[in-house]
Amino acid sequence: MKNFDIKTKITFGKNALARLKEIKSDKIFIVTDPFVVSSGLIDYIQRPLEATDAKITLFSDVVPDPPIDKVIKGVSSALDCRADYILAVGGGSAMDTAKAIRKFANGIDGGYMPKLICIPTTSGTGSEVTSFAVISDGEKGKFPLSSDDMLPDEAILDEILVKSVPASVTADTGMDVITHAIEAYVSTNNNEFSGALAEKAVEICGQFLVRSYADCNDAHARRKIHIASCLAGLAFNSASLGLNHGMAHQLGARFHIPHGRANAILLPYVIEYNSDIRSSSRSQKEYRSCVKKYCNIARILGVSNLNEVTTVRAIVSYLQFMMQEMNMPLKVSQVMGIDEKQYMSAIEEMAEAALKDSCTATNPRVPTKEEVIELYKKIW
Repeated sequence: MKNFDIKTKITFGKNALARLKEIKSDKIFIVTDPFVVSSGLIDYIQRPLEATDAKITLFSDVVPDPPIDKVIKGVSSALDCRADYILAVGGGSAMDTAKAIRKFANGIDGGYMPKLICIPTTSGTGSEVTSFAVISDGEKGKFPLSSDDMLPDEAILDEILVKSVPASVTADTGMDVITHAIEAYVSTNNNEFSGALAEKAVEICGQFLVRSYADCNDAHARRKIHIASCLAGLAFNSASLGLNHGMAHQLGARFHIPHGRANAILLPYVIEYNSDIRSSSRSQKEYRSCVKKYCNIARILGVSNLNEVTTVRAIVSYLQFMMQEMNMPLKVSQVMGIDEKQYMSAIEEMAEAALKDSCTATNPRVPTKEEVIELYKKIW
């Protein structure tokens, strides 16, 4: 027996932030990062809140790969404030921090469970509709968390907040959306509902991602990718992810490669690995079950080819073509500031950590340590 739930209320489209005027609360606790404050993006949130007459407490000490000490600091502030609503405003780090703050605050005071509204300012993580969060603990690395009490109550998607996102970030986060959708689609825990959401996310990205990258003023394209990010989030919240994310988490923790960029570099190689289609492959009578799904993705993207082998290769080529169109690195060696010797010496530990990562558990092909090591070598 399987279940599919969408518990997060989603407000989207033009002027979606007007929803904030309807909040009835005496106290509101906002979790965000310094850039959202310094850039003025926070004004888009605070203006409609003025109509509520609520006292606003701003916690802006959010950093990438949120460390546990920042979360603890946020928990203390949240318990002091005891707001009825927590608003997470920002990218994945802000939303992950807010989820962890609410969960840990409730662990300290079981009677405190404020409503959580997530308002993303990037189009990539899908964290506004998932029960997942990733926090870090110094040299111990990143730790994915997942529980129903971290699922946001509401999500607000307004493209005005992503209009000024730099092109490079649009590329990284956009490829993160595609990775979420494809991994959820071939996950061993996939279902018809998650599959439909993943397919639509892939379709939108194929049509609008490069267009969104090319012109930040293209509001229609930005709105579409913002929605695709949410669709992909709904898909993987139900179906989970795979090896691609398990490996990408280690690249981010060790070498601080932006998460979407790490996913993008890995994706073509993980697709080849999962398909078990190599340079010596020929047309076969049977392929791994995920190959059929990859072929469906190819059809959606408009790159279906002669047979399963050439179609999988066409997907790989198309994804790398998109990356090149958006000036993204295709290999880790093309990322600035990473030493080859240091990278190679970290591979074995990264492989071990990737195998233990909860995302890897639902990969369509069960990897060995040696295979993961080889994949890390290939992407250099």
